[in-house]
Amino acid sequence: QKKKLLEELGENRLPYMTPADADFHQLWKTKYSKLVFRKSDTVPEELHQMVQKGFLTLREHDCFFQDLVRIKGKDFLTPVSRILIGNPGCTYKYLNTRLFTVPWPTEGYDIQYCSPQIRDACKALIRLNDYLHIEAVKALQGQNLLETKEIKDTAVTDREQSSATSLTEQRSVAEDQSSVCVPEDDSASLKNRTSYNVTLLNYMDPLQMLYLKQEPYFGMGNMAVSWHHDENLVESSVVAVYSYSCEDSAVEESNDQELKGRDPAVWHVGLKVAWDIETPGLAMPLHQGDFYLMLDDLNMTHQHCVLAGLSPRFSSTHRVAECSRGTLEYIFGQCELALQNLQTDSDSMAWSLKSLEAAVVKQAEEIHNEVEFEWLRQFWFQGKRYLKCTDWWLKPMAKLEEFWRKMEVMTSLVLSEIRKQQEIEEQRNETISCFLLVLKERQKLRKEWTVR
Repeated sequence: QKKKLLEELGENRLPYMTPADADFHQLWKTKYSKLVFRKSDTVPEELHQMVQKGFLTLREHDCFFQDLVRIKGKDFLTPVSRILIGNPGCTYKYLNTRLFTVPWPTEGYDIQYCSPQIRDACKALIRLNDYLHIEAVKALQGQNLLETKEIKDTAVTDREQSSATSLTEQRSVAEDQSSVCVPEDDSASLKNRTSYNVTLLNYMDPLQMLYLKQEPYFGMGNMAVSWHHDENLVESSVVAVYSYSCEDSAVEESNDQELKGRDPAVWHVGLKVAWDIETPGLAMPLHQGDFYLMLDDLNMTHQHCVLAGLSPRFSSTHRVAECSRGTLEYIFGQCELALQNLQTDSDSMAWSLKSLEAAVVKQAEEIHNEVEFEWLRQFWFQGKRYLKCTDWWLKPMAKLEEFWRKMEVMTSLVLSEIRKQQEIEEQRNETISCFLLVLKERQKLRKEWTVR
């Protein structure tokens, strides 16, 4: 319905604002208040230098890659090149593609980098991560104080307007208002929402792109990244984005007073209220070293896009990835759970299954699929490119392959045992039914991955 409406609008684009518009700050305060923007001069110069040198180092070592993502059953190369850096053993999945972290230097982990320069780049990014974590905590605390003050002010205004109300009624109103006050986040909650475990680095030189999609709703110009919500994040966690556009004398911000809308030479982040065709959009310019924070549920209630300028640009987007099912610790735990049903004869050393119960077989075979399609195939499909940075993932992948081979044996044993099983027919049929469903899914996914 929205697409049809926009087609009917034709050239009558929806309105949007930039900081040059008179009502920009009022719009920001009322509709985009959970967007916090910081200019580059608020960041320590030493940190700027470290991070920007790190960006250039990773580009020089060809460490940025276009991702092959899957949308509605079709594969597309992203116009933006990316690399994921973060906690060792952590992954981040978006658009059916799992990215594996190049681990930043972490105490207790032996991480070998391909060069000292790459190690320094990763070290700079964990420094930036720590800095943005502190800034995100401050922003949340400031937001809580502001909301509490606004609620108290509203309560006072309501009491003043109700001067004719009885003393008893006034006391009741005050008690009701105070109960609505937003409680301050405890330290555990703040930590959960701001402890970034990954940063997704982006790089694009728009002048090297043959084609960039036009922003369709507001007429904001060329897009590097289309409208979207960030996926796979801890609920209400803060997203922090540090921007570095390689501005020089050849690409300067326009001073043309007649120019309407955003300056096409300058990179911007665009925001809009999701599924809302009445509220104007927002286009915020991003200069060298600026950063912004998306607080609370802004990522879900709003959508954002990245509007391309003319100069090459890097960004570091720090996230609290929801990786309860996306860490090595998790998948190794799953493997151990599945392999509990496999036993070895002490004399013949032959393998056999402890149980053929439907639930036990189904669980093991589903983990078998998870290891193969969410980890091994995802890694060797695109993850091996990270060998340009570090070989850290090779040992855990070899261990996962070993687990997978044992699970292949378990599948064969199930087939063998089903043929000769003497148990009650009903139990046997239940096991076969569960087993076949998982095998069919495996066969389908193997065909898809072969095509890819």
